[in-house]
Amino acid sequence: MTFEQRISAFNELGQFFNFIINNDSIKDAELTEKFENWKEEAEYAVSDAEAYNNWFTKDNITLALKSWAKALTEENLLAWTKDYPFAETPKNVGIIMAGNLPLVGFHDLLSVVISGNNALIKTSSKDDKLIKLAIKYLYSIDENFKSIIQTVERLENFDAVIATGSNNTARYFEQYFGKVPNIIRKNRTSVAVLNGSETDEELKKLGNDLFIYFGLGCRNVTKLYVKDEAQLPKIFEAIFSYGDVINHPKYANNYDYNRAIFLLGKDEFLDNNFVLMKKDTALHSPIAVVNFEVYEDVNDVKNYLIENEDQIQCVVGNDMRDNPNYVEFGQTQFPKLTDYADNIDTLKFLAEL
Repeated sequence: MTFEQRISAFNELGQFFNFIINNDSIKDAELTEKFENWKEEAEYAVSDAEAYNNWFTKDNITLALKSWAKALTEENLLAWTKDYPFAETPKNVGIIMAGNLPLVGFHDLLSVVISGNNALIKTSSKDDKLIKLAIKYLYSIDENFKSIIQTVERLENFDAVIATGSNNTARYFEQYFGKVPNIIRKNRTSVAVLNGSETDEELKKLGNDLFIYFGLGCRNVTKLYVKDEAQLPKIFEAIFSYGDVINHPKYANNYDYNRAIFLLGKDEFLDNNFVLMKKDTALHSPIAVVNFEVYEDVNDVKNYLIENEDQIQCVVGNDMRDNPNYVEFGQTQFPKLTDYADNIDTLKFLAEL
């Protein structure tokens, strides 16, 4: 397939995602008819994904599809890829996908295929319904994709690997895939640094960073740095509209469990009946818990975040604009094509194979 054919195919896939969300027809009558023919299968995949993984609510699946529908336009894809000299001879690139968020591994699939390589995909059992729907739809666009994208139970005959997992699984990945070019991702999280001057609107947007996808992603904020503990009630007030998360059974179970653990351990924490805030130096926090730390000098925080950048995906805060991982309030879960997991340029890696 030519580069132009691959761009066109992913552009169509983006339109298909948009159709799934909005059920809108487009000017191309033939394409609209095709979408209609795929409607039942798409609806089944969405409901199946939700039934199989209870964290994948209809709202969260819709949000993921909407994000990709917005990203997968010809204009965006051409702008993203224009500076990379892709090789003409394809390599076989193994992809081990995570499953914590809907379509979380799609960026790796897109990167491998758009760069002219072949993707050997080991999907996560937690998120294979939507990925397989996307792959099957690409097959319908051009049968050549059947030799370019393959799902496998075990990676074999690969020239390079992109693997996403925990700090623990990363050790095994490094041992197993260490002899080929690789990107091996570990646990990361995101933080917010608040100086007390934030507007109510900025703090409300922080709720997106905390609660979208129930806080399960590496781009979710799990740690707050505050100038004064007196800021915390204002934060609680600003994020009050996100309280519906407690109605999700799995989230509520985590909330109840962590609250019980804190009470038994006589730990001090703040509670607004849907999230717990605990003073803790750790960057990572459990589900339904946000750690916080009081700082005196923001430069100390900046230095600490730079020193520990291997653990951090996004940094939110008006004083953090000089941090390379800076993201505006409310935008951590709306990455662009150029926002790479672990801040490793996947297209550059693929272009250099």
